[in-house]
Amino acid sequence: MPVTTAWRWEYHRYDPKTERLVESLCTLGNGRFATRGSAPESVADDIHYPGTYLAGCYNRLTSTIGGRTASNEDMVRLPDWTALRYRCLPDGAPPGDWLTPDHPTLRHSHVSLDLRAGTLTRHMLFHDADGRRLGVTHTRLVHMGDPNLAAQNTVFRASGWSGSIEIESVLDGDITNAGVDRYRALAGRHLVEHRAGVEAEGTAWLSCTTTTSRVRIGLAVRTSALPLAPVCRACTATTATQTFVLPIKRAAPVVVVKTAALCTSLDRPSADPLWCSIDCAAHAPDFPSLLASHRAAWQRLWTEGELKVPGETGKVLRLHAFHVLQTLSPHTAELDAGVPARGLHGEAYRGHVFWDELFVLPYLSLHLPETARGLLMYRHRRLPAAREAARRAGAKGAMFPWQSGSSGAEETQRLHLNPRSGRWLPDHSHLQRHVGSAIAWNVWRYGQATGDAGFMYGPGAELLLHVAHFWAGAATWDKSLGRYRIRGVVGPDEYHDAYPDAAAPGIDDNAYTNVTAAWVLARAIDLYGELPVARRAELLTHVGIGPDDLSAWEDVSRRLYVPFHRDVISQFHGYGDLAELDWDGYRARYHDIRRLDRILEAEGDTPNRYQASKQADTLMLGYLFRPTELEELFLRLGYRLDGDLWRRTVDYYLHRTCHGSTLSSLVHGWVLAREQGPDAWRYCQEALLSDITDVQGGTTGEGIHLGAMGGTLDLVERGIVGLEPQRDGLHIGPVPLSEVPGSSFSISYLGHRGIRIRFRPGRLGIKVSSSLLGSVPLVLPGDRSERIAAGQERWFRLPKG
Repeated sequence: MPVTTAWRWEYHRYDPKTERLVESLCTLGNGRFATRGSAPESVADDIHYPGTYLAGCYNRLTSTIGGRTASNEDMVRLPDWTALRYRCLPDGAPPGDWLTPDHPTLRHSHVSLDLRAGTLTRHMLFHDADGRRLGVTHTRLVHMGDPNLAAQNTVFRASGWSGSIEIESVLDGDITNAGVDRYRALAGRHLVEHRAGVEAEGTAWLSCTTTTSRVRIGLAVRTSALPLAPVCRACTATTATQTFVLPIKRAAPVVVVKTAALCTSLDRPSADPLWCSIDCAAHAPDFPSLLASHRAAWQRLWTEGELKVPGETGKVLRLHAFHVLQTLSPHTAELDAGVPARGLHGEAYRGHVFWDELFVLPYLSLHLPETARGLLMYRHRRLPAAREAARRAGAKGAMFPWQSGSSGAEETQRLHLNPRSGRWLPDHSHLQRHVGSAIAWNVWRYGQATGDAGFMYGPGAELLLHVAHFWAGAATWDKSLGRYRIRGVVGPDEYHDAYPDAAAPGIDDNAYTNVTAAWVLARAIDLYGELPVARRAELLTHVGIGPDDLSAWEDVSRRLYVPFHRDVISQFHGYGDLAELDWDGYRARYHDIRRLDRILEAEGDTPNRYQASKQADTLMLGYLFRPTELEELFLRLGYRLDGDLWRRTVDYYLHRTCHGSTLSSLVHGWVLAREQGPDAWRYCQEALLSDITDVQGGTTGEGIHLGAMGGTLDLVERGIVGLEPQRDGLHIGPVPLSEVPGSSFSISYLGHRGIRIRFRPGRLGIKVSSSLLGSVPLVLPGDRSERIAAGQERWFRLPKG
């Protein structure tokens, strides 16, 4: 475990076994690109994995494995700008080896991530058998103010010897995607057409292009050294190297600064990426100036995005906020990029966009609404692709892909490898159509938080109505039930992708899918009713619906089937007929059964036979909707859902879930907290520590889990404080959790910026900044309405329990 202070995340020793985890957690980014926290001396191997990734930069390669051909689109690993090699040249002694964190003379290693400043410092001390010492300190930043720039300042200090130090500053373009072991057999060389060189004034440059997406990349690095010394330049097609031999002695440190600029053909306005990168690097300020402006940009960002919670929990939440903010910063709002499930921190999930925005956008809508809007526009720009996917499937409306990348086409793999059995198996997770409901839910919540009528009446209405049109068409009438049914899908659980021994994939009437589909249809009707007459007519034509279709939507939204068994909500139709798993037996044999699907398949079995879920599925309804909302939604569908039935449902699935996803503990903790369950904190804590302790067993080194990180922030604000922005006011319905006794944060609401909220046991303080927008409405428990004038701060007493 790292050592933490209020704003620092520190590792006081080097451990090869956990180095990739440290690299992921110490990644630096600015919302446009990010660089893993690898040591500059390292190269990609089984221990280290330097990597830089650009938001929205994907490429497709075709691989042949075991006679099968697979086409995969990946987020591209870009050339390494950080690489720095060095060795000592003591007076009267032969040159030493190139020094790395794995060198036997390493005596001390200290890595410090400064969350306030957005910098990474790595200090190493080498001490050989002859008493010679070399201290090396790297300080790195990825500039939050200028999204094209990054820099690395390295200081060398000698003790017990004098002589020279040979330093190679490398710009390495010989790069492949190889950061995930289970993808190693797949093609990974995405970059071609390399050119490299060094300008006369000392700026090294590299250009290359992705093989099929044809994204042109220009990367330039200005290397400066003190004391000044002659430079030897050497270039290959893929690498530019500058070599310095600098005098060094005690009290005369050597300083080397690498200032990098990244430009691509994805940038706007368009220009030659190589020329732009060279010009940007050559004219960038010196390192102290860059550091000062970078810190100032982070200070502004923290005023908008910080969540303060006391104790160790607050430190972890600050780390989570840091990674969310540097993956999805204000710069992201200008990009054509979505919410990559593993951040810009690694290559797991191929950098794809799933439904994780469901867990991240509530936080962003309240803190960085422009960024949230930009991420929703990523979905809107892919609406034509979703409509075409629905058309090809014989459906209506828009059918969004489970995994999305550059184009909006379905990027979900059709085969996946079970590392336990070594077998390639069919992957049916593309049947998770509920991703459309997640998009619609985020659209609605963004509108409630911001009052952005321009978006809601424009792109938002198009997204919501197209998803509703899909669900209305997907629902088929079952005369025997007197209900509409949605068949052949996969729910959030993912372990159940078919009925036992069925010839075709998919299950019927997933409760989460059906209930959220009903909710989408109801909200689409509500929004349609608000639109101006001309806009209504335009949308009817654009979406391809008639006035009679809207009455059909109303009918479906009230008569979708929700299955039950044993007086609980069924995860899907027939779930209660499946066999019970011998949970104790499997835990005794395998200990960690999070990936129960792999265990069972290796035994020649399948989770489709058992009441055993990967992650929260039915209980996701308790994450999206507060108890009263959920009761009203079920009542609309003609079902009675009271507190007792819901508690039985929670308990039922709690004992049948193996938590094979970091999102599972988050949702279970959330739901149990609302129920005041005794195990709530255990699950909340697991969600908080999931990446820090790598609970999934080696996955954090492949990239952090952005949904879980964003979800823990939302857990405090929307879960514990009970903050629900709605049109009639900020609703507050706190659910006290003793382990999180208080919190404070600033939000945006209906155009008001910097509304300060302070939550204490039994008390709530709200301060509204001065503005011309007038007062802010507030709805407290018991439907007590209040208004807080601009420039005013008020405190309210809250009911206990």
